[in-house]
Amino acid sequence: MSLSHHFSPSRRHALGLGLGALAAGLSPLSVREARAAIPAGTVLKVGDQKGGVQSVVEAAGLLADLPYRIEWSQFPAAAPLLEALNAGAIEVGYAGDAPTTFALAAGTAAKIIGAVRSNPQSTTILVPGASSIRSVADLKGKIIGTGRGSIGHYLVLAALKANGLKPDDVRIAFLLPSDAKSALAAGSIDAWSSWGIYVSQALLVDGARAVVTGTGLMSGLSYQTATLEAVASKREALADLIRRTAAARLWALENSTAYADIWAKAVGVDPAIARHTFGVERAQPVAIDGTVIGDQQATSDVWREFGIIPKRLDAAAIFDPGFNSALPA
Repeated sequence: MSLSHHFSPSRRHALGLGLGALAAGLSPLSVREARAAIPAGTVLKVGDQKGGVQSVVEAAGLLADLPYRIEWSQFPAAAPLLEALNAGAIEVGYAGDAPTTFALAAGTAAKIIGAVRSNPQSTTILVPGASSIRSVADLKGKIIGTGRGSIGHYLVLAALKANGLKPDDVRIAFLLPSDAKSALAAGSIDAWSSWGIYVSQALLVDGARAVVTGTGLMSGLSYQTATLEAVASKREALADLIRRTAAARLWALENSTAYADIWAKAVGVDPAIARHTFGVERAQPVAIDGTVIGDQQATSDVWREFGIIPKRLDAAAIFDPGFNSALPA
């Protein structure tokens, strides 16, 4: 699936997005070096969710001079994106820490090459506004919808653990976001553990109410993960993608309202929903360092504790910190 909306340079300038200032984040030298190092005709197959990467880089004006071609594929959630990565249908993709852990533990031949940290509050367990559920304790005996191996799934387990409950104290129905949204509205599930734009839509449009968020329970990390083959054969192109994406995210932090309005048109949602999403998330690129690796180990250990992955995953082994050099200084 591809985004149908694209941004012309004239439209970007008309919206006053400060592209000249952003361009300074990509030095002419780094652009020239990338162009010289990347073989002509190189194609990167990039997986994305709801236009989250494509739209920010495109809106920031950083797709105009690519020294390679990108084939974008859009997915509704992390699970199908990571399945595509495992199958080789895409070479690099963006997903949260929990589903990435799930995929790598299952044997996907890939490495994490870039990290982004968001406000964990953007992952939330929701209930209908009229629900009697007011706390995690009230979820006992209830049905919670979420994606298997997703950050929503992780939040359910982390919240149960923090409140002295066990996984079998609730029933988890594994559903894609669109199905979970419909199931909550129909009363087929009692709660929905979701993230990002889905949470904003539920709160602002559907009258849902938050029972618990990921604050204090989750790291807020998401990753760009690339196949081992792509890391070996297209390293310079991947580094350039990390460089552009990081610069675009820094721009978006400074221009969140303007970017949210653009992204809303790109994916077909109300601008108020997009503004709420970005106002909560505040996603920013971070280096792959000891803190990130430590947080990832904690996430992996929770998955192992609850039997979601078959054995302990060594977090340090699933990263390639060599791409840190691509981050803006």
